Amino acid sequence: MDIQSQSKWNNIYVEANISPDNITRGLFENQHLLPSKGKALDLACGKGADAIFMASHGLNVDAWDISDRVIEKLSDYASDNKLSISAKVKDVVESPPPAEEYDVISVSHYLDRSIIPDLILSLKTEGIIIYQTFTQLVTPTYSGPSNPGFRLKDNELLSLFKGLKVIVYHEESLLGDVSKGLRNEALLIAQKV
Repeated sequence: MDIQSQSKWNNIYVEANISPDNITRGLFENQHLLPSKGKALDLACGKGADAIFMASHGLNVDAWDISDRVIEKLSDYASDNKLSISAKVKDVVESPPPAEEYDVISVSHYLDRSIIPDLILSLKTEGIIIYQTFTQLVTPTYSGPSNPGFRLKDNELLSLFKGLKVIVYHEESLLGDVSKGLRNEALLIAQKV
C-alpha cells in the first residue's frame, strides 16, 4: 500500500460527505447503457457517487479507493441505505481486479496507465468500461491535477483501450464555446467483445 498516497487522500476526504450527488457526467448521461443486473467496479471511487448510482440501478458494486477514511464512510452509507456496495481499501496497482469479473467498470478522474491491461482483462465478455478523466489540454475552466503525467494526451484513451469496441467517445478540446460541453476531460465508453 502506498502510505503517502493514502495519507494524501485521507486528508482530502477528512470532511467528505458521502452522497449520490456528483455522479460522473459520462455515467449519468449514458446510464441507458448499463445492464439491468450484474457486477460493477467503481475504481478510485472517492466519495462513491458512481457506486451509489450503479447500486441504485440494480448492480452489485465493488467500490475501491486507497483512502480508508472515505471507504469507511461509504461502507456506512451503503449499510444505512441498504445498497449492494462492497467498499474496500485497495491499491489497484498492487492488487488489480480479477480477470473476467465485471460487467461494468467505472473510472473517474484517476489515471494510472499501467493498470489499463488489467482493467480490460477484468471485464467479462460484453462488459463495458466507462472511463472519464482529465486531459492535458487546459481551458479557462481549469481543474484536475497539475502534473501532466496524470492527464491524458489527445485521443490517448482510444489507444489505451484499443481492441475494445468504442461505444461513446468525447474529447471536445477547445472547439467552439468552451463554457459548454465536456472540457478538460475525455470520456470513453467501450465494450469487450
